[in-house]
Amino acid sequence: MVFKWAERIADGEPLEQWEWERLVAWPKEAVWDLLPGAGLLRQNFCGTAIHLCTISNAKSGGCTENCGFCSQSQSASGPVPIYPLISPEEIVSVGEYAAAGGVHRFSAVTAGRGLPVSEVEAVAAGLGALRHSGIERCASLGIVSEKALSVLRAAGVSRYHHNLETARSYFPQVCTSHSYDERVQTIQRAQAAGFSICSGGIFGCGESDAHVLELGRELASLDASAVPINFFVPIEGTALASRHSLTPLRCLKIIALLRLLLPDKELIVCGGREHNLRELHPFIFQAGASGIMTGNYLTTSGRTLPQDLELLADLGLTVR
Repeated sequence: MVFKWAERIADGEPLEQWEWERLVAWPKEAVWDLLPGAGLLRQNFCGTAIHLCTISNAKSGGCTENCGFCSQSQSASGPVPIYPLISPEEIVSVGEYAAAGGVHRFSAVTAGRGLPVSEVEAVAAGLGALRHSGIERCASLGIVSEKALSVLRAAGVSRYHHNLETARSYFPQVCTSHSYDERVQTIQRAQAAGFSICSGGIFGCGESDAHVLELGRELASLDASAVPINFFVPIEGTALASRHSLTPLRCLKIIALLRLLLPDKELIVCGGREHNLRELHPFIFQAGASGIMTGNYLTTSGRTLPQDLELLADLGLTVR
């Protein structure tokens, strides 16, 4: 049944609402039935070559926002690295290492509601110096102004990252220090400035699978080119740590649902994949993932680039 639905999606035929409701309610013990259809769509729209990206945590801790999943949030009580914006030279060093390893995209990411233009200029200097490295450059600097976006574009940054994090109807359970519309408007402002958009969410914060569908539809309406899929790691001291609701099979279901909903988009599995998928981690590609973030994340450890390259080789997959 699901494979036939995937074939219809591949042919451009939308599913009916009752069919989406059936997928949302799909039982966890039957998640494997979703994978062939999701895998078909990944291969049909994205091929067998896998997108690799990596980030530099360019400014850590001390955030004024109260996102309940984040250890850098002002609402979190646990230990977290706190340091000011790193130098352009440090950004260049991380970017050059990523480029040498065959990584496709590199992003500078900063904590906080948003950076002042003076700090955006420093980030742009580092990213701009990577112009001839062969790596595509992205930025994730929070809620920023049109002026800041123009500085990044002038430096050759091609993609802006700004997650919606969760469904609009569930967002107040995750964050109250800024609105969902502020996030949407940031994305729209970046699009107007000429950026492609990387926007996704974090899963396992107590949301339902219906919320996953709702978020996916919002991302489709915004035409996000890439959708990062983060799985919540319940770090002690974060407000939502007690709501952690993930199993490896639910992680695969979330990836498959998003692939069925966003058949032609880059689905990049990022933070929390090792912790939450455990032994099912290699199945993310069969579930529809077309990319992974390699290396460390913002405040949690990830896999090394050599480990991920070995994984792809073992699965018969190549790097894009």
